[in-house]
This record gives sequence, structure tokens and C-alpha cells, in this order.
Amino acid sequence: MSASETSRYVRLRVDLVLEVTERDRLTDAALRRIDDDEFMPEKERAHAGAVVREDEAEALAYLVEPFHLIGEVPGVELVQASWSSEQADYDPDVDAWHLDDEDEDAEDDADGDEGDGEGGADGRDG
Repeated sequence: MSASETSRYVRLRVDLVLEVTERDRLTDAALRRIDDDEFMPEKERAHAGAVVREDEAEALAYLVEPFHLIGEVPGVELVQASWSSEQADYDPDVDAWHLDDEDEDAEDDADGDEGDGEGGADGRDG
């Protein structure tokens, strides 16, 4: 591919930390999404329901849909999406949680320095 062809593609990385304030509402919404998924096989539906009842991160993963996040953005088409969700021990006073630190790592990587070894958008395929 030429430089003009590769420049058409943009990787958008988003890192969010969410606080679950109402677990039951989150779980109920995820269960409704699973029940409404006409393409999900019944065996997978039963497993997914059990998983979201046990883990808020899994419930959230069933509710986040990358296409809905960028679906109305003019002039772009979603080519590939991958996302993950996990429980986190969040402490806003710990430097590792400052999002600006990650930006500095990206600048170091662009300069040829090694970053923290964390990869790209790995996780749950949508």
C-alpha cells in the first residue's frame, strides 16, 4: 500500500474508567440486550446471561457497541472493532491512573523509544 492508502485508516483508542453505581440496572440492561439478540444461539444466550449476572465488566461489554459510538460520524466507516472490559482497582491518586501518562508513552513510542509493553485494542470482538 502506498502512503496515501494507509493514511486513510485511523486507530482510535479510548480508555474509560467507569464506576458502576447501580449494578442491578446494569445487569438488567445487559440481560435485555442478550434476550433481544436474535442471532445469538440459545446455548450461548444461557451462558452469556449467567456471566453478566456474576460480573459487571461482562455486563458492560455486552452493552458497549463501537458501531453506535461512531455510527453517526460523517465521512467514516467502521472497518474493525475490538474492545474489552475488566474489573479494576481504581485509585485516582495513583500515577498509573493518570491518562496523560499514557499519552507520554505514545510520544516515546513515536520517537523510537520502548513504551510500557502494552499493546493495542485487544479484547472482545464485536
